[in-house]
Amino acid sequence: MTVVSELHQDHVNLIKLLEILDKKILKLKEGSQPNISLMADVISYIATYAEGYHHPREDKLFAYFHGKNNQLDAVMKECEDAHVNLKGYAHALLETIDGVLHDAVVPMDDFIAKLEAFVSNEKAHLDFEESKVFPLLNEAATNADWKKVEKQLPVEADPLFGEKRTEEYKSLYAELMRDINS
Repeated sequence: MTVVSELHQDHVNLIKLLEILDKKILKLKEGSQPNISLMADVISYIATYAEGYHHPREDKLFAYFHGKNNQLDAVMKECEDAHVNLKGYAHALLETIDGVLHDAVVPMDDFIAKLEAFVSNEKAHLDFEESKVFPLLNEAATNADWKKVEKQLPVEADPLFGEKRTEEYKSLYAELMRDINS
């Protein structure tokens, strides 16, 4: 599996989680009360995995290919800037959810708007990488580049979607599966 295909698989997994959040948004708009704690766990996972593993891996990949061509450099820079912004959205939303879970008065419209913005920004970012960044990387890279860069990038199992789920995520995975099937 190539680096880009591994990153693409991460995106597929993240889209699954974002679709769950979309369903939660619809339930909130209908007036029902979805599992806010589960939503917090999903957002926390997205932020933790993205910041701790996925984005650093992309950033190292981008550093390797920096200077290959101007168009690739421009989209990689835009992507790196987006990583910083996404981190801010995730943490702001997690603070809001923490308030909701601790009985703070948060207008539901504000909460829904923040949740929608988070999901929308994440999806737009994933789409940008899939449609702009990855094709340009694949065009610019040689087989020798891929062999060299793969040796430089850390390989870690996904703690939620990987073959060996960590203890921290086993209950989240089980809850997600129950939620998806309900």
